[in-house]
This record gives sequence, structure tokens and C-alpha cells, in this order.
Amino acid sequence: QVRLVESGGGLVQAGGSLRLSCAASGRTLSGYNMGWFRQAPGKEREFVAAKSGSGSGGNTYYADSVKGRFTISRDNAENTVYLQMNSLKPEDTAVYYCAARWRYYSDSASSYDYWGQGTQVTVSS
Repeated sequence: QVRLVESGGGLVQAGGSLRLSCAASGRTLSGYNMGWFRQAPGKEREFVAAKSGSGSGGNTYYADSVKGRFTISRDNAENTVYLQMNSLKPEDTAVYYCAARWRYYSDSASSYDYWGQGTQVTVSS
């Protein structure tokens, strides 16, 4: 099993930045596709970004709504995945979740096997 713990959420003004962290235990993350999702009240869980496993290209993927503003990255030495969020907008307000599935990219929340507890990001205008 893989245990994921997110941190780094908080309250920020529009135009500001936050860096979310996802620390893993139980497995080495390098072979996994790692995803970030978010969910606002009354809305379905939404794909944000992903990075496929090191043996599966290590490619990055972003939702159109965050391209150019968010960056997903890995630190394999620390077994941690990050989401750097810049130029934040009020519509980015949501609970952000880290998730993992073996090797391959997917933008479907239902295809991910492991999930963190979520961290709240609130962007004020």
C-alpha cells in the first residue's frame, strides 16, 4: 500500500503562490503516475495535473485551466511530489488531493488507487 499525506494549503490572495507537497510512505513513488485533483463544494473532483512513472516516460499533463500557472514535479530522494501554484485565481479555491496509480497517466479520479487526505486552498479576491 501507498500512504500519501498532503501539506502546504492555506489562504492566499489572488495573484499569489502556494506550493503543495505530497509525501509518500510504503512504496517508492518513482514508478507511479502521480496526480493532483481538486474538488470545490458542490462540484465533482477535477483533474489538475499528473506526472507519469519514470519507466513510463515521466511526462507531465495539465488541465487547460492551470496550464502555464501550475507545475508538478518529483523529488525522488525525498519520495515527495509537489504542485507549485502561481498566479492563483479565486476559481482555484478547492480541496486539493494527491493521488497515485501504477505507471500510466490518467485524468480520471476513479482510476487512481491511493489518495491523500486533502489540503484546503482558498484564494481570495
